[in-house]
Amino acid sequence: EPQNNYDDLIGNQLSQFTVIEEVGRGGMATVYRATQQSINRDVALKVLPRTFMHDPNFLERFNREVEVIAHLEHPHIVPIYDFGQADGMPYIAMRYLAGGSLRRLIREGVSDLRDLIRPVSQLAQALDHAHTQGIIHRDLKPGNVLLDTNNNAYLSDFGIARVLNSDLTGSAI
Repeated sequence: EPQNNYDDLIGNQLSQFTVIEEVGRGGMATVYRATQQSINRDVALKVLPRTFMHDPNFLERFNREVEVIAHLEHPHIVPIYDFGQADGMPYIAMRYLAGGSLRRLIREGVSDLRDLIRPVSQLAQALDHAHTQGIIHRDLKPGNVLLDTNNNAYLSDFGIARVLNSDLTGSAI
């Protein structure tokens, strides 16, 4: 596991957020559960490490995710609450979903396949909405489908989404 100074965020402030624990890690960012101090709510805080700041492709992808989600208002797409940069690290604050991911649910074993009907239907609604807005997710996988504690599904991670008829996608992908 590469050293990236993520661990020193736990228990500390990043902008108005108190970082509580790491909840996920991907190729480009780490996601933490954090408390938004101004209104005392838990959020998912996606942080791009300082080490990626010199690479314009990572920063562009990070910024694109914010811009794409900002144009997608849907009950089953994870909403963004805040976006900024603190201590040299860009961050996105999103709704915190305590149910984990569809990947976790599948790994733990689904006792009855009928239990997947509602979350998969909700995911299909979110994708349909994105497609009607000209946005193609391009990274659909169980790990990018988050769940609340009632197993309602929320589509996340639009970092490599393609926006049709737009210059948002760039040529880096």
